[in-house]
Amino acid sequence: MGTAAMRATVYLDPALHKALRLKAVETSQSLSKLVNDAIKEALAEDAEDIAAFEERVKEPLISYEAMIKRLKKDGRI
Repeated sequence: MGTAAMRATVYLDPALHKALRLKAVETSQSLSKLVNDAIKEALAEDAEDIAAFEERVKEPLISYEAMIKRLKKDGRI
């Protein structure tokens, strides 16, 4: 972490905590690093999704029914 770390209390499901501890031991990483990496990955995915939505904002909307018809016509379903 490039800057001073902030302390937070997070309550985990016991089974999830056990799995996280096991992964930390197996990968020689701290719980904090694993959690930070997972959060960064989730936020990056969100940013990608937002960018994709912004790129397509001007595309015309299509109804669910019209999409199903198009998929059937193209032989996809």
